[in-house]
Amino acid sequence: MGERASEDRQLPLTKYLGVAALSAVVGFAAVYVTLGRPDNAGKPDTVRTAAGTPAAPDPSTADKPSSADAGSGMLAFVKKATPEPMPEFAFVGPQGQALKLADFKGRVVLLNLWATWCTPCRKEMPSLDRLQKELGSGKFEVVALAVDRGGLDAARKFLGEVKSESLKLYADPTAKVGSALKAVGLPTTILIDKEGREVGRLAGPAEWDSAEAKRLIEAAIK
Repeated sequence: MGERASEDRQLPLTKYLGVAALSAVVGFAAVYVTLGRPDNAGKPDTVRTAAGTPAAPDPSTADKPSSADAGSGMLAFVKKATPEPMPEFAFVGPQGQALKLADFKGRVVLLNLWATWCTPCRKEMPSLDRLQKELGSGKFEVVALAVDRGGLDAARKFLGEVKSESLKLYADPTAKVGSALKAVGLPTTILIDKEGREVGRLAGPAEWDSAEAKRLIEAAIK
C-alpha cells in the first residue's frame, strides 16, 4: 500500500513535467518562426504562417495576385515598405579578387544566394542565367553568389553543369554571407537598388526570367 501511495503522489508531478516540456518546445518553435521571418519591418505583402504556408495578403497593402505570379513563384517575394540599408559583406569575384556590395553601387543587383548541394538552386539557376543574358547591363546584374566552402572551383563546376553562359563567378568560401543577410534557407534572392538598399527578397526558388519577375526588376532599374 505504501508503494502504491507513493506512485500516486508522483503521477501529478510527472504529468506537470510533461506539460512543461511541451510548453518549452512550443515556445522555442514560436521564437524560431519569429526570428526566421525574411522581413520583420513594415507590412509584408506575404506573411508566412508557422506551418510555412502563405497567409492571405493584406488587401490594403498588396495587389491581387495573378495566376502567373503563382506559377513563377513571385507570390513569395516580400517587398520592403521602404528600401533598407544592407549590411556590408565580403566575397570573391571571378579571379579571386576581394569584393563587397559597395563595388556594385550605381547598379541594381539581384543577389542570389545558393550552394552546390542545393537541389532547388540547381532548378532555378537556368532562369537566372537567362535573366542576366536578357537584362544584364551597366545598370543591372544578377550576382549569383555561391555560399559554399568549395569556393570558386565548386561554383565553376556547378555553373558548367547547368550550362550557364551569362552568370559571372562569385563565391563566399566562408559561407558566412547567409548569416549576415539573415537568409532563412537556400536559395534566397534579394533585390538591391542602385544605392545598395534592399528592395525585397524571396526565400525559395522562382522563375526569374518570368514576365512578373522582369517587371519587378525593371521598375527598380528606372
